[in-house]
Amino acid sequence: MAEFKLVIGDSKTKRAFKAELKSPDADQLLGKKIGDVFRGELIGLTGFEFQITGGTDKAGFAMYKNLDGIGRRRLLLKGPPSYHVPKKFKGKQEKKTVRANTIGTDVVQVNCKITKWGETDLMKHFNVIEKPKEAAAPAAQPA
Repeated sequence: MAEFKLVIGDSKTKRAFKAELKSPDADQLLGKKIGDVFRGELIGLTGFEFQITGGTDKAGFAMYKNLDGIGRRRLLLKGPPSYHVPKKFKGKQEKKTVRANTIGTDVVQVNCKITKWGETDLMKHFNVIEKPKEAAAPAAQPA
């Protein structure tokens, strides 16, 4: 029984939306890889298409695009993604634990981006209330 938290990135509004996905809809994502596309009907957004961009497992290890399979591995990394070298240690390599690129039952969070937009307003669908922008306070006048 799979259960995922979806984090959906919207490049038009520059926002991210969260959605919960439970079985049997979540089972349709099992076996998909980073870069695969799925339809928005899974979360009630008809006309939308999403592309999987990453995710994390139950222990917080990030998915790594170039590693095929389901489990975790320790890789020797020298740069992004999953490892960022400090400026003063340029060229340094480090072993990091990463999760493979295929969604399995251990994956908890799936990150995705919208590739095709539908008719539904995302702000209303996800019950997001936009905060009013505060007017700049006038500068204090010296007396």
